[in-house]
Amino acid sequence: MSIASIEAMVAERGSRPPIGHTLGYDLVEWGDGWAAFEGVPGPEHYNPMGTVHGGYAATLLDSACGIAVVTKLEDGQAMTTLELKTSYLKAMTEKTGKVRAEGHVISIGRRVAYVEAKLTDAAGRLYATATSTLLVLQQ
Repeated sequence: MSIASIEAMVAERGSRPPIGHTLGYDLVEWGDGWAAFEGVPGPEHYNPMGTVHGGYAATLLDSACGIAVVTKLEDGQAMTTLELKTSYLKAMTEKTGKVRAEGHVISIGRRVAYVEAKLTDAAGRLYATATSTLLVLQQ
């Protein structure tokens, strides 16, 4: 995979990955070593406590980390997440509005990539952060 493969995927299927249909988020931007997803959390994403489930934030952050790595891959390579550490800083509700998860590759080698990501709202308030280790695979 590569930036070209991301562009081809978006042209063929649109900016919404399959999980994006379920959770309502899209790939909105990408470049060399970074990617961003946006979504609007709502009551359908609530946990029993009445706030957006942490899995919503983790999924957007994981997606941003993964596609950020894809932008750095060579033809014949793929990736998979080995580890995702998410820190939750502020609760989201349906009043939060659009959120953006942006991931940036910190380091990538022949077998392992390290990425950092943050989840913010339209005003730039920080809701969650993540670090991720991804395995680079030869196809």
